Amino acid sequence: MLVDDSATVRGFVRRWIEEDPRIELVKACSDGAQAVTEAAVVRPDVIVLDIEMPQMDGLLALPQLRKAAPEARIVMASTLTATGAARTVKALALGAADFITKPQASSFGGLDSYRRELIEKIVALGERAGGRGLALTPSAPIRLRPRPLHLAPPAAMLVAASTGGPGALPAFLAPIARRIDAPILIVQHMPASFTPVFAEKLENAIGKHCREAREGDTLSNGAVLLAPGDWHMRIARCPAGRMVHLDKGEPVNFCRPAADPLLESAAAAFGSRLLCVVLTGMGQDGRDGARKIVEAGGRVVVQDETTSVVWGMPGSVAQAGYAEAVKPLRELSQLALRMMNGEAA
Repeated sequence: MLVDDSATVRGFVRRWIEEDPRIELVKACSDGAQAVTEAAVVRPDVIVLDIEMPQMDGLLALPQLRKAAPEARIVMASTLTATGAARTVKALALGAADFITKPQASSFGGLDSYRRELIEKIVALGERAGGRGLALTPSAPIRLRPRPLHLAPPAAMLVAASTGGPGALPAFLAPIARRIDAPILIVQHMPASFTPVFAEKLENAIGKHCREAREGDTLSNGAVLLAPGDWHMRIARCPAGRMVHLDKGEPVNFCRPAADPLLESAAAAFGSRLLCVVLTGMGQDGRDGARKIVEAGGRVVVQDETTSVVWGMPGSVAQAGYAEAVKPLRELSQLALRMMNGEAA
């Protein structure tokens, strides 16, 4: 189901969906009130919901749509403005599964990437919702990696997430962040206008100071740093220990920030004293970085398929044989705490 007050947007998206045999558009609505009425009738697997609409906007419609179609995964369509970012992060806290940022009206070049991202999200979320008529790919077998024989408390914890991450990250970190002294470094796929808002929301949720990383930050105990939108975050050795380096290198796995640059650089900077946690997300970002961490002697654990919104990132790591544990989110949180405290786990 598509919900957008712009006839132009509805026209574009309708054409894109009709050209893709994996997807069926069951209803296009021009406002939130109409969508709430229709959702219970057409039972969509995925709802693409515009935030800024007259009569009933996306934020007002969201909780009503979740009641009318409880199995549907909702993708918020947002602008890149500060207001759009704040409202989108609020929608994610209210239960939206993901978001997508609309290209600016003058940015015709952004239309192709918007189309690719939107279709990928619809397909991935539709499969997780049990999308009727979609060809689901059976999960590959998982080979857990043996626990290292020689264990030392990790000097840092790295956390990577994408689709579903704005909900999973606070749930994962809230029970444990204040009980971990080592630095916690986070990559969440988000644009630049979103990450400051998300860092603030994350701080409120976990009860520990969290902010965007800055160039030259020295990693200190108690730090919780989020990769800023549109910048890769890497770790390098320095006279004071380890420091943050930010760069605008080419997107990795179509993302900037991406998890792989952080994981690969941290493996070189910390060696075996690392714990990497890969949470829910689309695609394979984090898989190559997890391999580097394992090769350096570090530890990798991932969220399980049942509790993930999309089991792309954690699934790719697990199926490649780099994870020593695959756990539901709550169990994963407690496991990570034990590992960070130097317990055998």
